[in-house]
Amino acid sequence: MDTETPRTGGTAGQVVVGLETSQWKYLSDGTADPQMHCVLSVRVDGTGGGGRTDGPMLAQVLAVDCSSSMSWPVEKLHAAQQAALAAIRKLPDGTPFAVVRGDHQAAMVYPVTPGMALASAGTRARAARAVHDLVAGGGTCIGTWLDLSRRLLAEQDAPIGHVLLLTDGKNQHDEQMPLDQVLENCAGRFVCDAWGIGDHWEGRELVRITTRLHGRADSVREEGDLPAAYERLVDGLLTKSVPELTISVTTMPGCSVRYLKQVFPAKAELTAEADGDGRFVTRAWGDETRRYQLCLSADPSGRPRQEDLQLAVIAVDVPGGEARLPPPQPCLVHWTQNPALSQHTDVQVEHFQQHQRLGEALAAATDAHRGGRLDLAEHQLGRSVQLAHAMGAREVLDRLARLVHVDDPETGRVALRPGVTAADFEHLITAASHSTYGPESGSAAGAPTAGGATVRCPRCSDKSPATARFCPSCGHRFEERP
Repeated sequence: MDTETPRTGGTAGQVVVGLETSQWKYLSDGTADPQMHCVLSVRVDGTGGGGRTDGPMLAQVLAVDCSSSMSWPVEKLHAAQQAALAAIRKLPDGTPFAVVRGDHQAAMVYPVTPGMALASAGTRARAARAVHDLVAGGGTCIGTWLDLSRRLLAEQDAPIGHVLLLTDGKNQHDEQMPLDQVLENCAGRFVCDAWGIGDHWEGRELVRITTRLHGRADSVREEGDLPAAYERLVDGLLTKSVPELTISVTTMPGCSVRYLKQVFPAKAELTAEADGDGRFVTRAWGDETRRYQLCLSADPSGRPRQEDLQLAVIAVDVPGGEARLPPPQPCLVHWTQNPALSQHTDVQVEHFQQHQRLGEALAAATDAHRGGRLDLAEHQLGRSVQLAHAMGAREVLDRLARLVHVDDPETGRVALRPGVTAADFEHLITAASHSTYGPESGSAAGAPTAGGATVRCPRCSDKSPATARFCPSCGHRFEERP
């Protein structure tokens, strides 16, 4: 089933929110633990990079790894300094910002005392001098960096708080400030993007941080690529003008929410608000599309058969903001004893379940390589190639090609290349945390799609709905089409 709100435009400057649902409604009434999966596509348009007129939208903390491993090669710390400066130069006047030095503890770089400065020609120049003076030394305790960032951002009234974290190592000294507890304290307070540089960081650790804090994990192979990457990221941040958007899932009797998670453009954990109303908060929106996977537990006991029943109602809202909202959408179930119906899967659901399997295969390949089991690593990389090829995950395929020679992507027949390093796997894990948009709608059995026409984005080459006003993968705005 696919339900789509009308793609009507709003008045000039009005934010328009769209909601689409895609599911395969047929479930077997004989399943021991029946679950209904549904993919939600939430689209925001018309933000125009606007927002508050009475103050800044964004408050920015740059957390720079200055542990001893950053001292060699010398290009690494230099690249981190240049990247921080590139980000600072992009901040509009009046934007609160701070630079934090991270090793086994966290310390202020600029301003010198705990607090945040307002971006101006003078503060940017003073921050640049402080960043140029950074030296490396000490261990790595990422929890302290995030905790100081949380305290700095808590003092600001900017609706969007953001931390840009860079590290070349894995988290140590966890007993000093456990990362799990810090992530729990920081969740919902700000968005964090994390970057790996060098050879000794851990991809799964960065993904763990960004998944919890609604950001993205990424990495660079060449230190010189980092400043431009930071500039692009800040450019994207400055288009965000909707601080949060809520998704509400109201379940019917006999149904409960197992989870709701973001699956595109990157994975993010969502936790229901404590009020028990089934509200999930998503953070920092510009003009973009995100997709979420909803899993419901359903009980067929005493329920009618051979007819559509409503399991839940899904709605979206922009708290405290003016927006044109879509009508609530139902999530349905049709209990059946016909396996020809119940064994199918919605293609969007299957697409993101394949992404989950891809991540599991890459994690298994990484562990096998780390343990010296090269045959198993090659097998899991072949499985990864097969999955990435089926989904059209080009970024992952490009990075996989650095590790294996691909003989046949459809069957996953590969050969491990000589000289593959542990760092190669970490770059692969961060790439795999960025999902692809996926198909429009329908079932895996080839059910007809609703509005399935697509166009190819001239910037990133990903497919987009023919009616889209911008590419959901890279944000490129399309020219008006009749």
